[in-house]
Amino acid sequence: MLTAQIWVDADACPVAIREILFRAAERVQIRLTLIANQPIRLRPSPLIKQIQVAAGFDVADDEIVRYVTAGDLVITSDIPLAAEVIAKGALVLTPRGEAQTRENIGARLQMRDFMETLRSSGVHTGGPTGLSATDHKRFADALDRYLTSL
Repeated sequence: MLTAQIWVDADACPVAIREILFRAAERVQIRLTLIANQPIRLRPSPLIKQIQVAAGFDVADDEIVRYVTAGDLVITSDIPLAAEVIAKGALVLTPRGEAQTRENIGARLQMRDFMETLRSSGVHTGGPTGLSATDHKRFADALDRYLTSL
């Protein structure tokens, strides 16, 4: 079994992405932990588990930061969470298969803050589009690259 593990910010992780993760964990024998404030349907496996946390702002994020170690992979769209785990030496993939890295996280935090400022001043900025089949493939390919690098 691999020593690195995968952590999932599961409250907002799409079901299709979780299914890709379940298959990958079994295929390469890597531990997969989903952290959420609600029950998540898991595939029965000794490699896959859930940590359910209390509801509240950043409770799941704080739990991920507490457990993650260098070399682990975190699946999240949460940019501040990504910044925290990158600082601990973890790798980050979004459910769209985009890598968050030391090189790009600063710019992404600035853009997030800018968009939040626009929204708080009444500007409607819209939200992200739903995941497409192309996004699923991009995620699966990026996950495979990470797992191969182990």
